[in-house]
Amino acid sequence: MVFELIKKRRSVFPAQYTNQPINRSEIEKILESANWAPTHKKTEPWRFKVFLQDSKEELGRFLSKKYEETEKKPKAFKVKKLLDNPSRSAAVIAICMQRDPGESLPEWEEIAATSMAVQNMWLCCTEMGIGCYWSSPGLIKYMGEFIELGKGEQCLGFLYMGRYNEEISAGERRPIQDKVVWFN
Repeated sequence: MVFELIKKRRSVFPAQYTNQPINRSEIEKILESANWAPTHKKTEPWRFKVFLQDSKEELGRFLSKKYEETEKKPKAFKVKKLLDNPSRSAAVIAICMQRDPGESLPEWEEIAATSMAVQNMWLCCTEMGIGCYWSSPGLIKYMGEFIELGKGEQCLGFLYMGRYNEEISAGERRPIQDKVVWFN
C-alpha cells in the first residue's frame, strides 16, 4: 500500500487549487509526518514556517517585489505568479534546514534529511487528498529579510498546499532497469 501511495504522489500546482481551506489539525498531522524522517546523528535539521491567511499575501508581495528588485528584466507573468501563488494556496510552508552547530556531519546529509521530511509531508498530503508542490525559486536566498532565520538556518523552498478537484494524471517513469547496475 505504501508503494501505491508513492506512485500516486504528484505535484499539484496553486493554479489547480480550490478555495477550500485545510484545517490546522491537518497541517499539524502533515508536519508531524515530517518529524519522522530519517536523520543521521539525530540532528533533525528540518524547520518549517507556516503561512496562513494574511501572511500568505505578505509572502507573495515580498517575493514579487524582491524579484522586481533583483532581476534586470523582470517578466510580468513571473511577478504575477510570485504574487498569486501564495494567495491561491490554503497554506504555504517555508521549508528550512537548520545546520548542526557542531557541523558533525556534511551539510548535504542535513539537506537530504530535510528533503526526506518533505517527502513524508508530500506522501501524507497525497493520502489526505491535499495537493502540494515544492518550489525553490532563487529568491529563497532572501528569505532572511522576510522571516527570522536562526544562525545556520536556510530556506530551501516552499511547499504550496491546497485542495483540488481535478483528476491528476498518472505518472510516468522510465524503467528502473535502465538506471541500475548489478554486481555479483
